Amino acid sequence: MKFLADMGISQSTVNWLKEKDHDAIHLQDEGLYRLPDSEIVEKAKNENRIVLTCDLDFGNIMAFLGETYPSIIIFRLENETPSNINRKLDELIERFGNVLQKGAIISVEEMNFRIRQLPIIKL
Repeated sequence: MKFLADMGISQSTVNWLKEKDHDAIHLQDEGLYRLPDSEIVEKAKNENRIVLTCDLDFGNIMAFLGETYPSIIIFRLENETPSNINRKLDELIERFGNVLQKGAIISVEEMNFRIRQLPIIKL
């Protein structure tokens, strides 16, 4: 899988993903420290990457756009250490990798995963 890590995600998580043979980059790697969230979504879409973030705004952006991709993983953990994020991400990829490939917003919480298939239907 291909991932794009937002600024709130540790570089060590990107390195861990690479060790697991995933294609992962961090915004910091490309000097994109201040890239607006909407442009992060566009970059991920153009590069076929899944966004890793702690920022809730990405869910709103995807709802507004009505797009089916990119998938967004939002970490909502009490313990946001890289080791805990990596452990939860490993479980998520194992259990829901197929969902990520189709397009979804997944909120990662301490005790569960909340999954919304994309596009989000507006009423």
